[in-house]
Amino acid sequence: MKMVHFMVRKEGRQEPEWSSDYSFLIPLSGTVKLFLKKKILELLQNCPDFISGQELSERFGVSRTAVWKVIRQLEAEGYVIQAVRNKGYRLTAQPDLLTEETIQNQIHTEWAGQQLVVFSETDSTNDQAKKLAEEGAGQGLLVVSDSQTAGKGRRGRSWESRVGEGIFMTLLLKPDIAPGNASMLTLVMALAVRAGIRQVTGIDTQIKWPNDIVCDGKKVCGILTEMSAQIDYINYIVVGVGINVSNEVFPEEVASTATSLYLLTGVTCSRAKLISEIMAQFEIYYAQYLQTQDLSGLMNEYNSHLVNRGRSVRVLNPKREYTGVAQGINQAGELLVQTEDGIMHVSSGEVSVRGVYGYV
Repeated sequence: MKMVHFMVRKEGRQEPEWSSDYSFLIPLSGTVKLFLKKKILELLQNCPDFISGQELSERFGVSRTAVWKVIRQLEAEGYVIQAVRNKGYRLTAQPDLLTEETIQNQIHTEWAGQQLVVFSETDSTNDQAKKLAEEGAGQGLLVVSDSQTAGKGRRGRSWESRVGEGIFMTLLLKPDIAPGNASMLTLVMALAVRAGIRQVTGIDTQIKWPNDIVCDGKKVCGILTEMSAQIDYINYIVVGVGINVSNEVFPEEVASTATSLYLLTGVTCSRAKLISEIMAQFEIYYAQYLQTQDLSGLMNEYNSHLVNRGRSVRVLNPKREYTGVAQGINQAGELLVQTEDGIMHVSSGEVSVRGVYGYV
């Protein structure tokens, strides 16, 4: 019978963990097989040299046959593993998978994304997050899908969501803030996305108020925040993020205004790693936001990355349309636009802002 080691790692929670202390043994169950695969993959990912099957066998207290089966399973999932006699195994390439396992391997947050629900396909991650919130899911739940069949943008617009090309995720929040301040979280997430993209890819993107991330005048990400609230308190907020990661082409109707991280860099980045970094950055910015429950502590940084700032913009309001020069945001997250009649305070919602001569 194949045996592995088991120990209690976290308070009040049993979790399989590998130890050199062979204190007691349990059978190689399905759960432990998954954990064995996770640990072997982590070793391969973090070791540039070969690791022998014997070393893996001794480290985890399993047979070399068990190790070989894990290697074969990883290869079946798309990992390219070089096997050399008398040397062992070395990971040479890995697929850009979006699974609970690949995301968990990257997540290094305190709470954002620690609870995960991952779909290969769903209608809308925002809708799924709202459903789970109604069922009692807690703050920090992250819903991720490899594709969406009914992705949504602001003002009911659809969002192109194809398998393997993008990140489609929604974070569930339950903040103790006034309902009127909820829209600011779109701007908080925009800062987190921009910082996450910079950290993972090196690209210095900009923010198009209030909810787009752009580079070279084209959109690479959209953010949609929705809320369930009473008059004086919030039940929950969902912040949805859609990022064009590895798209090589776009439909004709958006080709002139959309781009992807791949088109910008020529390199495909790990979606799981980018998700993890965005969640880590969001925790930082969210904590700053909660200190004042407005954008006073983030306003200067946001304005420094605001692509609209100092540019002529056209404000499309259902009641009236006007042009002016964007000055930046205030602590409430409103866009300040200098017009002939003075400075206008533009709120998000049903207002759309466009460049006078194009998207930006």
